[in-house]
Amino acid sequence: MSDSNTTDFTNPSTFILLGIPGLEAAHVWISIPFCTMYAIAVLGNFTILFIVKMEPSLHGPMYYFLCMLAITDLVLSTSTLPKMLSIYWFNSGEISFSACLTQMYFIHCFLALESGIFVAMAFDHYVAICHPLRHSTILTNHVVAKISLAVVLRGGVIILPSLLLATWWPFCRTNIIPHSYCEYIAVVKLACGDTRVSSYYGLFVLFCVMGLDMIFIAVSYTQILRAVFSLPTKDARLKAFGTCSSHLCAILTFYIPALFSSLAHRFGHNVPLHFHVLIANVYLLVAPMLNPIIYGVRSKQIRDRLLRLFTHKGI
Repeated sequence: MSDSNTTDFTNPSTFILLGIPGLEAAHVWISIPFCTMYAIAVLGNFTILFIVKMEPSLHGPMYYFLCMLAITDLVLSTSTLPKMLSIYWFNSGEISFSACLTQMYFIHCFLALESGIFVAMAFDHYVAICHPLRHSTILTNHVVAKISLAVVLRGGVIILPSLLLATWWPFCRTNIIPHSYCEYIAVVKLACGDTRVSSYYGLFVLFCVMGLDMIFIAVSYTQILRAVFSLPTKDARLKAFGTCSSHLCAILTFYIPALFSSLAHRFGHNVPLHFHVLIANVYLLVAPMLNPIIYGVRSKQIRDRLLRLFTHKGI
């Protein structure tokens, strides 16, 4: 190993990403499903954006939030996969300190942004089902713009202290990161100073973003379920609940892997490192891949517009 990787230093110019430690021989094979997931994510999310842009009937709050979700998924997957592939294919794991911090910021900022979008979509469903006659007056374009701005600002601002704390850490152990990307906890473990503030703030962000967001979503769906079960007919109940099914599926594909990965990092000390890294890699690609599929299949408006597009081309 070179001296640059073992000598004491406080401000490294570069880090070395290892990929998936212990599975280096399988990197090329592991890259195949990751590439497939990324290709599906890019194609699916661009398709969602194109359909919503081209179809005036979809220019409403739900689909504005869906476009935000598609853009977020594109940024989230693109911020990690190209570098991951350079490691898996070319063993090119070197990344500059500033690029590592930038990648770290984009990953965690857009994860917070995606969580906030799910809250906004839950609120839209709540208004649509519990106050259907007032939906257009409550969720005006002005209100949607303010909600969107609040979601973006929260995601961008709440992650900034983590980035500032990272610039102050002394790195005197090694500059080798046993990961495929600059994951916050993996970088924290390289610091040789007191990182308790960073760890506590990381838990604070986890609670304020995912914890509170899940509470808000649960409250919204409690009210939605009360309204659904009070409907007079079974068909009406099924139709109302059907409008929420795609959103619920998307929430599960995002929160379950994200929480599992985060808690496993903090508390799963007996879990093999390569399993930690694999799960962390997968959860950044699963939601971006599945979201356009879920909404494309479950949303009749998007499905019909997509079928018309292909039918027209076929003719």
